[in-house]
Amino acid sequence: MINEVKQKSKDKMQNSIDSLLNELKKVRTGRAQVSMLDSVKVDYYGNPSPLNQVASLSCPDAKSFLIAPWEASILKDIEQAIVKSDIGMTPQNDGKVIRLKLPELTEERRKQLVKQIKKTVEEARVSVRMARRDANDELKRLQKDKVISEDEQKSAQDEVQKVTDDYIKQVDKIGDDKEKELMTI
Repeated sequence: MINEVKQKSKDKMQNSIDSLLNELKKVRTGRAQVSMLDSVKVDYYGNPSPLNQVASLSCPDAKSFLIAPWEASILKDIEQAIVKSDIGMTPQNDGKVIRLKLPELTEERRKQLVKQIKKTVEEARVSVRMARRDANDELKRLQKDKVISEDEQKSAQDEVQKVTDDYIKQVDKIGDDKEKELMTI
């Protein structure tokens, strides 16, 4: 019973880490990464589809993207989707492929992105703490229902706290690494 509660809280905390990593992938660091285009949705036969499902995406160099649609007829739709998506890049359409140049990050923009990263990291910390709270509430309920003893509850809560501390450290390290990567010119 106690192990199930601890495992459930660990799983929730790991999901918070995974979600944080996923969110931080979207933050531009000055190098082109295909994952930066994940938020672009193209109107493909009436359905909003992720860009990577309607075109081949590549990074020919560190500062640009090359988007080759699988159907030439959707070139304009892809171009419109990129403009609407607010990713800060202007598409250059040559009739066959679309090229995107990654603009240089200004110092001001870097600072804005660091604020965004800090906010995302704080949300991940809160999520980890919520998993701890849920586990502690469940342990208190088990103790109240006389399923476990008070000593078992206290030791399980201590273990949950140790796991929480480990996950908080991981979240902080991930956030610090992303900030360093962003501020490196």
